[in-house]
Amino acid sequence: MTPDEVRARASGPTAGLAAGFAQANLIAVPADWAYDVLLFTQRNPKPCPVLDVTDAGGHRTVLAPDADLRTAIPRYRVWRDGVLTGEPTDATPFWRDDLVSFLIGCSFTFEGALVEAGVPLRHVDQDRNVSMFVTNRECRAAGRVHGPMVVSMRWIPADLVDTAARVSGLMPAVHGSPVHAGDPAALGIADPSTPDFGDAVVPEDGDVPVFWACGVTPQAALMASKPPFAITHAPGHMFVTDVPDSTYRVG
Repeated sequence: MTPDEVRARASGPTAGLAAGFAQANLIAVPADWAYDVLLFTQRNPKPCPVLDVTDAGGHRTVLAPDADLRTAIPRYRVWRDGVLTGEPTDATPFWRDDLVSFLIGCSFTFEGALVEAGVPLRHVDQDRNVSMFVTNRECRAAGRVHGPMVVSMRWIPADLVDTAARVSGLMPAVHGSPVHAGDPAALGIADPSTPDFGDAVVPEDGDVPVFWACGVTPQAALMASKPPFAITHAPGHMFVTDVPDSTYRVG
């Protein structure tokens, strides 16, 4: 599907959709929290690489000028005082004139490059959302905003781990190279078959768990920091942009 078609028709996770186009995480917070969130993203660029920030009340982005941020994501999350209160498919009734939206790079953007390099994507092959985990690594706090880093995990054949790291490393604006490969316990993850977000994905013989910093990190920060209100995407249900993913490739 094209980006327009995904934004209009997708109802589930967007991994593997609109091949060749970048995807983004969304977090929208009241303007009086926006500076703290911006500072948090700047201090933690690996999990929170910012692609665009809107004006207060805005619901358009240069990443897809004709798209409406209130309706273009398959599923949203509404937060009040750090508590998840709903997962609507249309955020319009909840949108406020003081919301500042942050579009943050997503690792789905480099998955096309992984496939081109011969790296299989087990979650796409199994028609599942990617696995995501809250780690034991605390992000650098910024004002009122603090919380742990979240990672996405992909099962990668052992002989292709270096390839996956090299290919994703060429796209730092969408999380870049992995933060860890191997023993999940090093990140405080007890069981890779029970993710905190997304779906469990079944490995094949010889696969190694590889972990990338994840744009769901701001949602973990919402739970820890408890701003009075926020809207985000549901994990794995991304904003598909009109920007070719090659735009974010360096070298």
